[in-house]
Parts: sequence; structure tokens; C-alpha cells
Amino acid sequence: MERAKGTVLVVDDDAAVGMVLQAILAQAGLSAEHVESGERALSRLRERPFDLVVSDVRMPGIDGLSLLAQVAEKSPETPVILMTAHGSVPLAVEAMKAGAADFVLKPFDREEILFTVRKALAKAPAQETPPPSAKASWVSRSKGMEEVEAILRKAALGIATVLVRGESGTGKELAARSLHQMSPRRDGPFVKVHCAALPDTLLESELFGYEKGAFTGAASRKPGRVELAQGGTLFLDEIGDITPATQVKLLRLLQDREFELLGSSQSRKADVRFVAATHQPLEQRVREGTFREDLFYRLNVVPVWMPPLRERPEDIEPLAKHFCQEASQLHGGAGVTLDGAALARLRQEKWPGNVRQLQNFIERLVVLSDGQVVSESDVDRELRRSDLHEVGAGSGATAGASADASLDDHRRTAEKAALIEALNRARNNRTLAARLLGISRRTLYNKLEEHGLMG
Repeated sequence: MERAKGTVLVVDDDAAVGMVLQAILAQAGLSAEHVESGERALSRLRERPFDLVVSDVRMPGIDGLSLLAQVAEKSPETPVILMTAHGSVPLAVEAMKAGAADFVLKPFDREEILFTVRKALAKAPAQETPPPSAKASWVSRSKGMEEVEAILRKAALGIATVLVRGESGTGKELAARSLHQMSPRRDGPFVKVHCAALPDTLLESELFGYEKGAFTGAASRKPGRVELAQGGTLFLDEIGDITPATQVKLLRLLQDREFELLGSSQSRKADVRFVAATHQPLEQRVREGTFREDLFYRLNVVPVWMPPLRERPEDIEPLAKHFCQEASQLHGGAGVTLDGAALARLRQEKWPGNVRQLQNFIERLVVLSDGQVVSESDVDRELRRSDLHEVGAGSGATAGASADASLDDHRRTAEKAALIEALNRARNNRTLAARLLGISRRTLYNKLEEHGLMG
């Protein structure tokens, strides 16, 4: 059996069940640890990162759903699988709406639980709930965003498929969630599928679900995301990255609004509002023959273009103020603000990473601020640091690399210097260091291990 990689935290107040699951995961090559309460799980997650949490639903104290909510808030990159002996589709829907990566019924089959765990690890990091700053992206003064909101409000009244397009970081998922909230389906589930994160076989089972015995490891019936989104909205993120084989199956779903579980010949109606998003140039991909023309037209019924931040500079100041207030509250409630010169300096930047880049940069300014007012010099200092780390240039970034070193040697030297500086500025708080670098905790730990900095 192929050995998997990953660290799993098992949470179950039944010690026997927890120990059995821990042993199953360990035999499959995973590093697993068992704790018997939600409180202890949160404590362990503060002490070290895990790639996945597998938790029972019914536990005294902090139950599985409460644990899911706290993990989503404090470590959104960590997927959570919920287990229960009292399973039902409504409970599965509730779990998925709350952000669970998957849902398993007890007693579980060995192959089933391994399949589910590997699937969650394959697509990690997963995030079904909106990030704490999601609403901030809609802070706007620009006509471009007013036009986007006007289109969404009109489209929300019906069920026509909406295709949200734009560069990474412009807020495509936020647009999809806003559409859902403005629609008559607002009380139904909002279910997201990250199409680019899964291979064909996993994406198909994720979308349509499967019957017991449909394949090795399918020990019981599992609802897919289409079924879980019934009465609500299904958000197909990064739709431009799906393969031709999956495009055929998705076309039938959109065209006939019917689907079949894997292993079943019975068609089911899809009472779902479809919203898709992509940064890919789909028209070009259609011309190249890598994206089906008929699928493109089915998706592009109501097109919504998210303008990049460089085309709406009037939004930079209100966004920066909002992110500053939010980051200030998140990191101790000190009431940090941006002075006028700092805001003017921020408006001069192009922000190629769009709103997401601006948000991360403002959070860094707040964390590293020595006082309650961020000045223009503070902004310039962090912009210089960003430039050095991005290109791997400058004496600090290249220290330790010889003049005839390869480009890869220079990159590794600059990367290690950036890691060390972030750890120093965060006083060795690795969660904060990851935030400063704009990466997940999992990525930070991998990089620290790669550069021999885990000690």
C-alpha cells in the first residue's frame, strides 16, 4: 500500500474508537494523534499544526460542530472531517454548511475512512466558510464595483448560471456569496467546490456522491456537493481548470439539471443555483480546443467581471482603513490607524495581487507597528522588504550565496533569510510568522524543515 503523508488529529471521547482510528491511520503511513475532548484538541492545535482534524460530532463540552467553527476561525487552512453514529443527510448538510471537509458515518469501514482522509489531505487546505475579512472586499467607492453589485442584485432574483471572472485576489468568491445572500435561496446552503484542487476521480465523487459499493472504499452512501447544495447555491471555483472528461459530465448537469450518484442508474433532480468562477481566459481556451464551447455558453449566461484593484484606486483608502481596523482588533485591539501620508503612499502602488495582497500588507503593517499610527515611512519600509524578498535581491537577501551561485542557490538563500527575519520579528511565534510571510502555517513548517530551522 502506498504510504500517505500528513499529520492527523483524531478527536473522540470514546477512547477505544479514537485508538482504533489512530492505529488505522498510522498503518497507512500517516502521523496520527488522539485526544478525548474538543478542549484538548484546541490546545494541541495551538501547540503545533496538523494537516487534518477528524472529530466525533457528539462529545461533552466542545462538540464536533463547535470545534469545527473554532478551527475554521483560528486555523482556516486546516480541513475538518466530522464523524457520527447518528448520521443523516440534514446533519451532513449542516456540517458542510459549517465548513466541514467531509462527513463520515459510524461504524466506519477501514477503507472508507482512509479514502475520506486521503481525499481531504489531497485537496487541503480547504475552506468552506468565508474568511473573517470577506466583507471588507466589498468596501468600495468605485463605479466598477457599483456595476458589479448592480448585476449581482438583478441576477440574484432568478436562477440563471453566473460566471464570475477576474484576476486572483479580486473577490470572486465574495461575489458568489453576495449573490447567494441577495437571492431567495439565502436560507439554503452555500456549497463550494474547488475544481482545480482535485483530480478527475475525486472531483466526480465530490460533485455527485456515490452509492455503497460504487468503488473500493465506498462502504456506505455519501451525498455529493450537488445534493448537499439542494435548495441553495453551488459555487464551482476555478472552473477553467477542469479536464475535458469532467467538462462533459458538468455540461449534462448544467443542461439537464440532473445527476447520478456514482454506482447508481437513478437520475436525481438538481435544485441548485450554479455560480462558477475562473481567472482563465476561457474564450482563448475554447479556440485552442481545451475547453468545450457548449459548456462555456452554459456557464456564461450572466457574466460578471471583477475589476482589478489598479483600475479602482479610489477603493484603496477605504479598504486599507477597514483592513487596518480589522487587523488591529485581531491582534490585540490597540486601535492602530493609518495617517494621511501612509494612505497616499498606498494609493500609489499597483497591487498586482489585488485586494488580497493589500489586506495581507496592511495586516503586516499593523503587526509590526511600534505605535498606534502607521506612517509613510512604515509603509516604505515594508514595501522595500517585500521587494527584496520577492526578487531575492539586496545584500540581506543574498548574504551567504557566492557570486557564482546558481539562481536556485540565490532563491534558497533569500528564502531562508526571509524565514529567519519573520521568526525574529514574530518573536518565534510561528503562526504570526506565517501571517507576515503571507503563507499558511503548514507551508511555513515545511519551509522551516527544508531549511533546517525547526529547532
